[in-house]
Formats: sequence, C-alpha cells, structure tokens
Amino acid sequence: MTDQITILGIESSCDDTAAAILRADADGVRIMSSVVTSQTELHANFGGVVPEIAARAHAERLDLMVEQAVDESNVPLSKLDAIAVTAGPGLIGGVISGVMCAKGLARGLGIPLVGVNHLAGHALTPRLTDGLKYPYLMLLVSGGHCQFLRVDGPEEFTRIGGTIDDAPGEAFDKVAKLLGLPQPGGPAVEREALKGDFLRFKFPRPLMDRPNADMSFSGLKTAVLRTRDALVAEQGGLSEQDRSDICASFQDAVRDVLVQKLYRALEGQFDLTGVAVAGGVAANKRLRLALEDVCETMDVLFVAPPLDLCTDNAAMIAYAGLELFQLGRRDGMDLVARPRWPLDQHSPAMLGSGKKGAKA
Repeated sequence: MTDQITILGIESSCDDTAAAILRADADGVRIMSSVVTSQTELHANFGGVVPEIAARAHAERLDLMVEQAVDESNVPLSKLDAIAVTAGPGLIGGVISGVMCAKGLARGLGIPLVGVNHLAGHALTPRLTDGLKYPYLMLLVSGGHCQFLRVDGPEEFTRIGGTIDDAPGEAFDKVAKLLGLPQPGGPAVEREALKGDFLRFKFPRPLMDRPNADMSFSGLKTAVLRTRDALVAEQGGLSEQDRSDICASFQDAVRDVLVQKLYRALEGQFDLTGVAVAGGVAANKRLRLALEDVCETMDVLFVAPPLDLCTDNAAMIAYAGLELFQLGRRDGMDLVARPRWPLDQHSPAMLGSGKKGAKA
C-alpha cells in the first residue's frame, strides 16, 4: 500500500455508541482514535437492552462521538477519505441512527460511504490487531451470535458451525438475571464464578454427542433455572456460595462446549493461518485460556484481540470498511439498515428466517 487512506467508522448496532478513525499507509494501519460510550446505566433497571431507549440514546450521542473521535485523532473531517458504518445486523433503531448519521456526513463532505456488516467487523478484527492472514478460523462469540467461520476474505465467510438457539452471551445475561446479578451478565457471572466451585453442579453440555460444530445453550440456561428453583424451594433462598457455585458450574459448561466444538471445527482445516476469537464473550478470561489450550494442543496459532476490541467498537467497523473500500466497494444514499444480515450468504439459516431475512 502506498496511498494513505483515512476512514471514519461508526457503530450503533446495540447499546454501545462508538466512533473511530483509522489511517492506512505504507507502514500499516493505525487506530488514530477510538471512543465508545456505554448505555449500561440507561438499561440497568430493565434487565436487558430496551430497543427504543437504545435508539434514542444513539441518536443523541452519535454526533458527540464523532466529534470526540475527530478531536482525539487530530484528523479534521476534511481529511477523511471515506466513512464506514454498521448497516446491520442489530437493533434496527440503533442501526438506522448510525446509517443516517453516516449518510449525512458522507453527503456533506462529498466522500464515499461504505456499509459494513457488524459481524464482519468482529471477524476481521484479528487482521487489524495482529495482521492475521487469510484464511483463518474465527469463533465469533457474543451476546447475539455464536459461530465458527472460515474467513477467506473481507466478504468470504463460510459457517462451519453455530448455535441453533441462544448465543452464549445471551445465556450469560439470562443466568445473571435469574440469579439477581447486574447487567451486562457476562462480567457479572465471571466475577461470581471466581468465588465458586465449578464441580458442584453437573449442568448439561448440549450437542456434545453430535460430530459437527453446532452448539446449543438454551437447555443449559433452563438447567440453571431449575437448579435455582430447587435450592430456593429446599432452603428458602440462595446463599452467596450457592450463587457463586452456579455461576462457576455454568461457565464451565459453556467452556466445555466451546472447547469440544473448536476441536470439531478444526477437523479437515489444514491450510489455516490461525484461530481467532472475538465478540463480547471473548473477554471472558477462563474461556480464552481454554481455547488457547486447544490451539496449543493442535499446534495452531491462537489470536485474541485486546479486550476493548473484542466488545462492540467502531475501530473494527472502520477496518472492515477499509478492506471493502480498497476492493472498490462504495454505497450510495440508498444504503439500507438491516436487522438481519448473515455473513455466510450460501448456507441455510440456523435460527430461522422471516420477512426481514435470515437471522444467522
């Protein structure tokens, strides 16, 4: 690469509003700025993300995030070459807010617009952080998605396996809610698990008997509910140790499923440059270490981006947009926000579909 490209990324698919500026030149790609504001406090009393509240908050904060990213990067808007924005999948109100903001900026500045699949942002993050070359295996594990993907290019994704129901992040959130822990559930359950005995409760490991890389977490969540209810009925409530032991046992079950299914996903994949993990659940240290152990056993490079780039951010959107921009991709003012947008466009949907398209 000889030409310098500076690109603004915008992300608003769920409950984080983010903006980032990347610069690519002959020396590589640099994150000039990356800012994220969380909506956790806005949704804390509701036990989960409320789409209407999230959309309103995005609309109020997007211009502020862009302004902050510009200020921190010392890159004026006039020096931008393109704008990349999450165009789906996600909560449609938030996605629309981001797309409309990006359209206004692109039209006002007279520069190209690139719509990015949010999941592609996660899937390409190891190329931004570690320069991982194609092809590689990506475990995308987040609040709404869990897939093993073979990544052969910025628009070339092959799903090797995935969840047939709940995603692990969703299961973490629901377990936290069942146990009266704060949201987001992933960090809360992880903290409790550190104090617990993971051998106390024998929770199920669904689909372990199947030879493919597909997963299921709905039954595991139900097992936690039944265990909680049995303890409450027997004791009249949950002790702090009960709560910690449930979290530890639940987290260990998720770990075992992901480890076994990673082995399955690697079967027959002989040309991979490595295995990468991204998405909010990838921030869980116990899960990361277990997946790293699998790769060490299989003699495959393991890549885990920094924690702040595993969760939703705009730097990954800017980078995915950069790769598409370099391939000649340009979107017009008719760019559509999409609530559903599978990365693998050829495999049948795992979670069903409807008028708005396949879920995953």
